[in-house]
Order: sequence, then structure tokens, then C-alpha cells
Amino acid sequence: MQHFDVIVIGSGPGGYVAAIRAAQLGKKTAIVEKSSIGGVCLHTGCIPSKTLLKHSKMVENIRIAKEWGISTGTLQVDYEKLTERKEEVVQTLTDGVSYLLKKNAITIFHGEAAVDKERTVTIGNEKLKGSHILLATGSKPFVPPIKGLDKIEYETTDTFFDLKTQPKKLAVIGGGVIASEIASAMTQLGTDVSLIEIAQDVLLTEEKDVRAALKNQLETQGIQIFTKAAIKEVKQNKVILADQEIAFDTLLVAAGRKPNLQLAENLNLQMNPNHFVQVNSFYETSEANIYAVGDLIGGYQLAHAASAEGIAAVHAMAGENISLDQQAIPRCIYTHLEAASFGLTEQEAADAGYETAVTTSSFNGNSKAVVDGEAEGFIKIVTEKKYQEILGAFIVGPNATELIGELLGVKASEGTMHELADIVQPHPALSEVIGESAHALFERAVHM
Repeated sequence: MQHFDVIVIGSGPGGYVAAIRAAQLGKKTAIVEKSSIGGVCLHTGCIPSKTLLKHSKMVENIRIAKEWGISTGTLQVDYEKLTERKEEVVQTLTDGVSYLLKKNAITIFHGEAAVDKERTVTIGNEKLKGSHILLATGSKPFVPPIKGLDKIEYETTDTFFDLKTQPKKLAVIGGGVIASEIASAMTQLGTDVSLIEIAQDVLLTEEKDVRAALKNQLETQGIQIFTKAAIKEVKQNKVILADQEIAFDTLLVAAGRKPNLQLAENLNLQMNPNHFVQVNSFYETSEANIYAVGDLIGGYQLAHAASAEGIAAVHAMAGENISLDQQAIPRCIYTHLEAASFGLTEQEAADAGYETAVTTSSFNGNSKAVVDGEAEGFIKIVTEKKYQEILGAFIVGPNATELIGELLGVKASEGTMHELADIVQPHPALSEVIGESAHALFERAVHM
């Protein structure tokens, strides 16, 4: 039986990043993967969806160029070729992850793992022993119990990106981040999209102003949004609501994801009230020396959150406790109008006992945004009044998922709105809007 200091189950962002860090800390490390190296994020999630969004952005740029006087002739989309490029991107990044694992002398085992409380891992006929086990088994699509769904063909986020033919009429059940991103991309490619959400609104996990701006943009793109939808039944080519029918040639069920809990349940690990694996602040489960990260433990079900949790977990295994600030984890949405945020909303900050100040600045007066033809959106920063510490930030607009890094950098270095206002922003640049928000707190904004 081979012995390892750390055995990681699952090679997604929570798993492979943790394995590499464990190896960097001098630990003899193994990783077990039953499917493809890189996990869901790389093969059926983050990377395929962002590749699709890049394709749709290029189509939108061509349309804008025509409005500006640059003609390229008739626009045609070869959807099968777009899918081939997605596969090339995925393969390139998969090869990269495999190379990094090999470079760090991590032993890879392919197959489905079983784990017992003595930390023996069984893969087929092979047995391994681990001083520490990290469960990073991820999640799978949640398919709600809708009448008729089991009798028709439909896609989930695990299968949608393998389509070789572009849907003409796409119905999406779900109104969360993934559903909205796909709806936004497919609409730009020319697909007629309907977004069907049973809750009172789409993107309910987002701050109210962010949610309103993104919903408005989705509708402006031409997406039909149905909220508070009472789905009675689905049939081939139509979703039947209480008061109308929605036609489709492709149905995507994107109603969220649920954790892969088989190993955790076999180990009888303690669960939290939301039925995720219960962990302490260093990601150790109720079983000593068995850790869990990522979608298994709830919280922010994001690739970069899983990676950060995995790093914190293996440092804890090495006796080095790293505190991961959940309020400093960015949340990103890659729709046509991007959004990114971190930390507390104004209401959450007030509920936590802070006396707050809020500043908001718009992209519509920003030179770079106007030049680029993307002058929609805003930056909102929530601060506490006494020291002007940044409690939360919310960006809707061009390159929001990149701009959020500057605000995170200031917060992580314990900077305040004073330091943020002191930064000399380049001109013309989208980041000038950040500077305007900081100056606005002291009533010194120039362009608002």
C-alpha cells in the first residue's frame, strides 16, 4: 500500500490547486480523479461558458463596428466551429493542469475513489493511505422535479456546451448567474432566448441595484424573462406555464447545482443545516484529518473560492493556519454587461452594526467607456464612516470582473477610501470611475 501525506479526491479548481500547494509545502501528494483532469469548471463550466461569451462578444463587436461605419459584409456564425474552438481551449488548459501536476511530482490516479475513516483510499484494486484527505468532489446540475421533464430531451450545463448546432429558440429554466450568462451569450449569437425563473426575480443572489441593472440589460438584449413562473409541465418543444406556453427547439435546465456528497455520506461526516459538509475555519470536517472544500461546503460556489479554500486547507494540514476572509472573495458575472462585487451590501453592513456611507459613480461620464461605446453601469462602494474602511464594492459595467481587483487590492492591504482617492488613475481608463467614487465620499468628485 502506497502512503501519501496528502490525498486529494477531485481535480477541479479546489483539488488541483490544493494538491500543487501541498507539494510546494514538501508533502508527498496524490490526486484522484474519476473523470477528466481539471474538473467541471474546466470541462463543462467556467471555461466553456466564458469561451462562448467571448464568441458572442466578438459578434456584438462586429455589429457595433457596422453601426460606426466599418462594414464586414453578411455576418455568419459557424456554431460547430465555435464548439471546436471551445474544445481546443479546454484541451490546452487541461494539458496545462496535467503538466503542472507532473511538474510538482504529484501522483495521479484515475478512477472512482472510496474512502474510509482510517483514511484508506481505494481505487479499483489499488489502495492508498493518506495522513490527510481532502475532499474536493464538486457538484452536479440540479434538475428540479418538473412534470414531463423525464420524457423529453433537454440539456444541462454539463451537456449544453457540447452542442454542435446552434439553437434557434432556447428556453432556459433558471434565472441564476449561469443561466443568465448563457442566455446573454446565445442572444448575441442570434438565438431567440426565454429565461424562466420560478422565484420573484432573476439573479436573487446579487445586490438589488446590480440585479436591476443586469435584468434591464438582459431584456434590452431581447431576452424574454418570465419571473414567478408556475411551470405546470414540459413537453417536447414547449414549456407550459399556468398562463401561457413557451416554445423551444432546445431546453436548458440551469436551476443550480447540488454537491456530490457520496463520499461525505459514506464517511458519515457532519452536515450543516443546508445539507453541505460542515467544516471548521480551516476546512477540517467532523473527522480529524479529513478536509472538504468547494461546492461540498456551500458558501460561494465559485472556482476561485474553492482554490483559496483548498490552499487554506493544506496549509492547515502543514500546521500553518491561514484565515480566509469570505468578505474579500469576488463574485463575478460575465453577461454582456459584466458585474463584479465583494463584501457587504449597505443593508448587510447596517445589520452588522456599521454606520455606513455609500458612494456611486457612473460610467456614462468616463472617456474610455464612451470611446468604447460601453458607457453603461456604475460603481458603488460601501464604507464605514469612522475610518472610511471599504466594506463592500459593486461594479456593473465594462470589464467589471477586472476592475474589481483594484478595490480588492486596496482592501487587502488595509487601505481605506483615503488611499483609494490618492491613487492617480491613468487617463483615459475605466478605472477613473473608481477614483471618482472614492473622491465622491469626500465631496471632491470632478466628473459627477
